[in-house]
This record gives sequence, structure tokens and C-alpha cells, in this order.
Amino acid sequence: MGFFETNAGIAVLMVAQSLLVIAFVMISLLFLVYGDRKIWAAVQMRRGPNVVGPFGLLQSVADALKYVVKEIVVPAGADRPVFFLAPMLSFVLAVLAWAVVPFNDTWVLSNINVAILFVFAVSSLEVYGVIMGGWASNSKYPFLGSLRSAAQMISYEVSLGLIIIGIIISTGSMNFGAIVAAQDTGYGMLGWYWLPHLPMVFLFFISALAETNRPPFDLPEAESELVAGFMVEYSSTPYLLFMAGEYIAIFLMCALMSLLFFGGWLSPIPGLPDGALWMVAKMAFFFFLFAMVKAIVPRYRYDQLMRIGWKVFLPMSLAWVVIIAFLAKFEVAGGFWARWTIGG
Repeated sequence: MGFFETNAGIAVLMVAQSLLVIAFVMISLLFLVYGDRKIWAAVQMRRGPNVVGPFGLLQSVADALKYVVKEIVVPAGADRPVFFLAPMLSFVLAVLAWAVVPFNDTWVLSNINVAILFVFAVSSLEVYGVIMGGWASNSKYPFLGSLRSAAQMISYEVSLGLIIIGIIISTGSMNFGAIVAAQDTGYGMLGWYWLPHLPMVFLFFISALAETNRPPFDLPEAESELVAGFMVEYSSTPYLLFMAGEYIAIFLMCALMSLLFFGGWLSPIPGLPDGALWMVAKMAFFFFLFAMVKAIVPRYRYDQLMRIGWKVFLPMSLAWVVIIAFLAKFEVAGGFWARWTIGG
């Protein structure tokens, strides 16, 4: 029996695989921030980061080092244990969700049958980091920002969950690998779920923007109203952890869109080999869309944000679940919405 078949060897493999996923996420984070700033600059016809490193590629590294070496300022009267626990909780939970995200057929840390439930359970807990950060700061502006964020995240999680239920009904599984396999019909991108679930693709994208406090739904961090929202009293590394957690959550939403609607690691053109590069390319494309929305769409009012979530997205996504259940049950169009009947 080899070393990697023993308990110690299995533990070493698990740690190594976990570190590999974390390394991918953290390195991607540096380029996501750089790309976000570059895209925003291009839309506004300016240059963006261009000094540190070739083409400014090391600007994110310089910013991270700047945050790390700065002094940590804690407000007088703040609840210190909770004050420091909040950013760590936000960051750790954002990274934890990647444990069940596959990049290829077998490239996944934990290939569990309830992967979607795991992602939603972890994502739902992230709101506690926001609430704890706002409350522990002992200031009214962070507290107002944290309440806004909690209401916003909870509201749009409902729509996201209902939209994903439609995917689960079509597939008959909550495993990401099975969802991607159900989209492998031999017709390339025409066989992916974006076509049978077309209306929900747009609702999912917009709900993902609101779920991650991303413009135009960045009301919890609205500078003109709440200074900087729940993070206003944070500085140095704790602030960096909050921002890193936010960007990692955004990248996770890009991964979910790729897996649920756009075939994950499947090639868009029949005949071309599938692979992890397709998955990463799709995630990068969706982040580009996130960045473009930030650059060109004006911020919503808070009442508009909540009205869209509860009076538009919730009824539409709920109605879509009923429609998909009907279409899948009666195998309309030869099982177009019921991939579990055709070997998916």
C-alpha cells in the first residue's frame, strides 16, 4: 500500500488540493481587481493602473501590501473580538464555498450530491460577517450600512434559490457535475441551460449583482449616503479581508453562472475538446460583464432595489419554477426541460 493510500497520505493530498484551490482564487483575485479598474478606466477614457509593474499588473499586489503594513485603528468603544472576527468570517466563508465548485469533470475538492445546498448555506452565513462588522464598530453609519446589506442579501437570495430550483428540476440532481453533464447534448452551446431557462439567466445575473453588493446595487457602501457602509470604521488588513471576501463572492457567482447555465467546462463548439480552460474563460467573461455594469449603470435608490427584488423577481422566479415543473413532468419538446429523462 502506497503512502497516499494511508490516512496520513490522504490528509496530505487533501491539504495540497485545498491550498491549490485557495492559490487559484487568491491569484485570480489580484487580476480581478486589476481588470475591474482597467475596464472602468477604459469606459471613462482614462488609463487606470499603469505604473507598478508591466502595464500596471502589480498594482493590486502593491495595494495589498499597503493595506497589510498600515496601522490597524480600532474605534473607541468597539467590541474588539467581534470587530476582528467579522472580516475573518466574511473572508473564510467566501473561500469555503469553492470546496464544491468543479473546474473539470474530476477537478473538485468535494464532489458531494448536495453541492448547491452547500454553496447556499455558506453564502447565507456571509451576511453575519456584515452585520457583526457594522454592529461591533459602535457607530450609527456602519450599523445602518450593515442593516441595508442584510436586507438586500436576504431578499435576493430568495430569487437566486428559486431560479436554481428550476435547474434542479430539469437535471434531477444538486450535484454540479450532473448539472454540467445534463448540458452535454452534443449540440455545443445550443444544448446548454441558457436556452431552456433563458429568462432566468438575466434574473440570476441581476440578483447576483445585488447579492454581492455590486453596482448598481452597492447601497450598503453608498459613499454619498453612508460614507462607506459597514466597513467605514475598518482599516488595514481587516478592511482588506472584507474587500477580498466581496470579490471572491463575485467570482463565485461567475462560476455558478458558468456551471448552471453555460455548460461549465464544456466546449461551446462541438468537436473542440472540453476542459478547465473553458470554465475559467467563461468565469472571466462574466466578471467582465460585472465590471461593465459597474461602469455604465447608475446606482438605484434603496426602495427601487427592494421593490425589484420582492415585487418583480420573486413572483417571476416562483412562476418559472411552476412552469418548469409542468414542462419537465410532461416532457414537453422531447424532454427539452427534463434532461434526467434523456440520460442527463
